[in-house]
Amino acid sequence: MDPAIVGLTFLAIFVVELPDKTFLATLVLATRYRPILVWIGVGSAFAVQTTVAVLLGHAASFLPHDVVRAAAGLMFLAGAVILIREGRGHQQAAQDEALVTRDVHGLRAVVASFLVLFAAEWGDLSQLLTISMVAKYEQPFSVFAGALGALLVVSGLAVLAGRQLQRFVKLHVLHYIGAAVCLALAGFTAYELVS
Repeated sequence: MDPAIVGLTFLAIFVVELPDKTFLATLVLATRYRPILVWIGVGSAFAVQTTVAVLLGHAASFLPHDVVRAAAGLMFLAGAVILIREGRGHQQAAQDEALVTRDVHGLRAVVASFLVLFAAEWGDLSQLLTISMVAKYEQPFSVFAGALGALLVVSGLAVLAGRQLQRFVKLHVLHYIGAAVCLALAGFTAYELVS
């Protein structure tokens, strides 16, 4: 396991997911159900999704390296564009939502949390970045550890301190930070491709 790849993957996924719908969905779920049950359900969904992304990325690593690098660079660039658009949307349409608490316990809360996040994560930017990073670095275990760690930390933040975090850092700012990271990764990948 390569600690540099774990750290790079963690950072990329963390800044992309912090302003994402995943964070918001987890925050909303945690206001409706017991936070620990939400985190267990969400974490289970992330484990399945990350496994699928790593397997797809590993399969892509058998393609020619230039094709993989070009595709990874394009995915990073697309991620930056998506985050900038979402940031602008959140910046223009900042709204508060009244959250309703429901008294649901145990397995029902875990399953509800799992299903919401499992459905939301298919084709999500973090899944695409995970695929790209596995294909590019050919370190599936390192990427898995970094991606799943970032997703668990982001969901933990949403469960524990989501509302307070949004008081200090605007959601659109987090989108722009994630876009900057994606642009940096796209630039680095383009540099590698050219040299």
